[in-house]
Amino acid sequence: MIIRSLLRPAFAGTVALTTGLAGLLTLLPASVSTPTATAATATTGTTAAVPADPSLLYRPGTQVRATSGAPAPPKGVSALSWVVADARTGAVLAARDAHRALPPASTLKTLFAVTVLPRIPSDARHDVTEADLTGIGHGSSMVGVAPGQTYDVADLWRGVFLSSGNDAVRVLARMNGGWDSTIAQMQAKARELGAKDTRVVSPDGYDEPGQVSSAYDLAVFARAGLKLPAFAKHCATVDAQFPGRGDSTFGIQNTNKLLTGADGVERYRGLIGVKNGYTTNAGNTLVAAARRGDRTLLATVMNPQSGASQAVYEEARTLLDWGFAAAPAVTPVGSLEPPRPPSPPRQAAEEEKQGPVARAGRAAGPGGESVRPAAGTPSAHLAAATRSEPAGRPAAPSGYLLPIVFIGAACLAAAALFLVRRAARRRRQPANQLV
Repeated sequence: MIIRSLLRPAFAGTVALTTGLAGLLTLLPASVSTPTATAATATTGTTAAVPADPSLLYRPGTQVRATSGAPAPPKGVSALSWVVADARTGAVLAARDAHRALPPASTLKTLFAVTVLPRIPSDARHDVTEADLTGIGHGSSMVGVAPGQTYDVADLWRGVFLSSGNDAVRVLARMNGGWDSTIAQMQAKARELGAKDTRVVSPDGYDEPGQVSSAYDLAVFARAGLKLPAFAKHCATVDAQFPGRGDSTFGIQNTNKLLTGADGVERYRGLIGVKNGYTTNAGNTLVAAARRGDRTLLATVMNPQSGASQAVYEEARTLLDWGFAAAPAVTPVGSLEPPRPPSPPRQAAEEEKQGPVARAGRAAGPGGESVRPAAGTPSAHLAAATRSEPAGRPAAPSGYLLPIVFIGAACLAAAALFLVRRAARRRRQPANQLV
């Protein structure tokens, strides 16, 4: 009887202690255990799980993050700027001066097509006038559009993609609302796609002061274009017939020699387009896409400096070969995906961390206007990196949570022990009197 009376309060104290500890543990946020799980994932996960750092693409020189077993970075590529990317995921596998502003030549026609193709009905026909062809630059590449002739819009697009015809671009721009309107639309489309290096002055890519793009932006345009069935079909077409005078036609061939195998350039296995270009100011430029199995890669090459014949095609071949070999074993150095704005909960959490002054400064500038970091600056790179992080990831736990837990547990244990001892003394006193 005495033993039972002593064990009962001890058992009650133990239950109280256990209940108290369990209650405190349930109050802990899930984020307390997050760092351990994240660290394990980073250690044992695949390289594809490591997020790309968008600021790497703004650094000078070649950027590649190869893991063990990956082939050496591509050598012998003399282009001023180049990019190798996965067309499906948008992951940039490697790059050199990806955001360097350079004249794009006719590769800018990829942006023209991405912008205008969806705006003109595919079954449209147009009677070409002299006014439609006004303003074509001296020395422009031409497909042979003639005033007084009626053309299907599909013929005009073949003239753009195969012959790089600036005359066909002029007519399509007129059908789209005019030259200036098309420029504005192309500029807006570039921004929508996250291509911030491009400034459009002439939609056909003809050399004009201030007209620039980048290897990164051209890869973005090509990737967007390949998602459009008409774009993908036209850029992969090797040859076609183009309307001539009356009912006659004449043959045209794609100027992309990696696709056609012309002039001694070996055709690239799996090539599906996209567009090449040349001007005196831009040199040779090329965006090429190839598919092998379930992987499609893009390679942009801008202005090779080696002086070798057909260098732009051979350097694109080198980059694509390296990309297919290295893709499973490299960590992306960036992404062709436009940065996404943070979700409202995450944005609120970030603003709370920065404090009221930072929140007010970001929300409004002079005159109450919204302030955004200039493109290409470290602040812009940091903002892009923040926007590209997955939304909803729990924040790191605050440092004071664990001490509070241990202090609370110690207090509960002390209280339980005090209760047990006091109950034992009360029970023991009557027992001694009975003896």
